[in-house]
Amino acid sequence: MSAVLGIGIDIEEIARFESLTEQWGLRFEKKVYTEEEIRYCSGKTRPPQHFAARFAAKEAFSKAIGTGWTGSFRWTDVEVRNDEAGKPSFVLHNSLAEKFGERNIQLSLSHSGAYVTAMVIIQSNDA
Repeated sequence: MSAVLGIGIDIEEIARFESLTEQWGLRFEKKVYTEEEIRYCSGKTRPPQHFAARFAAKEAFSKAIGTGWTGSFRWTDVEVRNDEAGKPSFVLHNSLAEKFGERNIQLSLSHSGAYVTAMVIIQSNDA
């Protein structure tokens, strides 16, 4: 049976990301998102909604690992991707991949009106 090692949740207001992308544009996006995430979100009808969801996912992940934005956490080392059916998951890079790449990490995203939420559960891979 696998053990729960961490849980994180976050909620973000989409309007905040409308302002951030208008004010800072690519400067903000490149600080927080990978090239693949920028391409994915920019291709959507409502890009700020998708940028907000990915930010919430990264924030929830930082809470689940217990570091917040400090320590080995780097925004672009936590990448959110979707499979063909739309299910989101993480691709970890650099030190986060080394520390958490073998863990079972579950991600759930939800969009509703003016808000997005993300929940992350990190489990051991014990049989």
